[in-house]
Amino acid sequence: MVVGVVMGHPAHFHYFKYAIHSLRSKNIEVHIAINKKDILEDLLINEGFDYTVIRGKRSNGFLGLLKSLIVTEIKLLSFIRRKKIQLLIGTTFSFFARRVAGIDVIVFNEDDADVVPKFVKLTYPNANYVMSPVVCNNGKWEYKSIKYHGYQKLAYLHPNQFTPQKEIVEQYFKLDKPYFLIRFAQLTAHHDHNIKGIDTEIARKIIEILKPHGKIFITSERALEPEFESYRLNINPLDIHHVMAFATLFVGDSQSMSAESGLLGVPFVRFNDFVGRIGYLNELEHVYELGYGIKTDNTEKLLSTISNIIHMKDRTEKFASNRKNMLRDKIDVTAFYVWFVENYPESVCVMKNNPEYQYRFK
Repeated sequence: MVVGVVMGHPAHFHYFKYAIHSLRSKNIEVHIAINKKDILEDLLINEGFDYTVIRGKRSNGFLGLLKSLIVTEIKLLSFIRRKKIQLLIGTTFSFFARRVAGIDVIVFNEDDADVVPKFVKLTYPNANYVMSPVVCNNGKWEYKSIKYHGYQKLAYLHPNQFTPQKEIVEQYFKLDKPYFLIRFAQLTAHHDHNIKGIDTEIARKIIEILKPHGKIFITSERALEPEFESYRLNINPLDIHHVMAFATLFVGDSQSMSAESGLLGVPFVRFNDFVGRIGYLNELEHVYELGYGIKTDNTEKLLSTISNIIHMKDRTEKFASNRKNMLRDKIDVTAFYVWFVENYPESVCVMKNNPEYQYRFK
């Protein structure tokens, strides 16, 4: 089988990195197509992955967007035919890949359908299947969903795939005192409309609370204000999860990095207007108690929660135990992905008839 993997964001690199290596080790041909976004190309190059660019920087305005979509369609279909792709997987797709090229398409997503409605409208109708966590609500597309007990981010943060290394962190700074990570998301994606997060004034208050207790590092998608430049985290992007794993606390308005921190056993405080709307984050916060989601109309709760976590005497043990409980219930997502693709389409029948088969991949 020849598999095509489509990536549209740096996070997608992490979702599929280990699966790509594993599939190739089984002599399955895998080719990568990407939409240019942030550091995605840097990650692929550092990992030694070849790739094909099917969409560059988006043009402004309706006509510019339409032109960009048409060009992307043409380039993706060319990629499929040139590489003789038989199965297309990933997180962003052509409207016509399945129908025109005559291949099967599997969309991977962990956001509920009503949270990313435009993405769902553009991709789910033309997909054969939607691969998502059990906790994810795919709305009217549940009938074509393949559900697994895990999270996309466990594809690269499950202990079977990832072991944090202090030596890597110590290349950048000494681990002689506690440190905290603050994340500013861009919040400009189509599904981020009217979504607020951490503004400059709130960032100042967070820093004021954290500063007496350890080092502070800021990682930001958006332009960083000059007053915060001294806190900027300058590292190889491939090492971010090692740095996250040894942090004392994560505070941010990013969904992804909040979840990643929780999966690593690091308490997170998520501050944005998505709180309460996303199934997998609700589960991490309320079932496994790995972090806290706070809406932007409650700044005082944000600040008091940060302070309470810092002063929690059994913090390390509590969150390590909560993480252990979560991992007990979840599978090795990469191992599941690899089995599913390697055995497709028979794997669909197995999952439809016996969903518990997935627990082989613990």
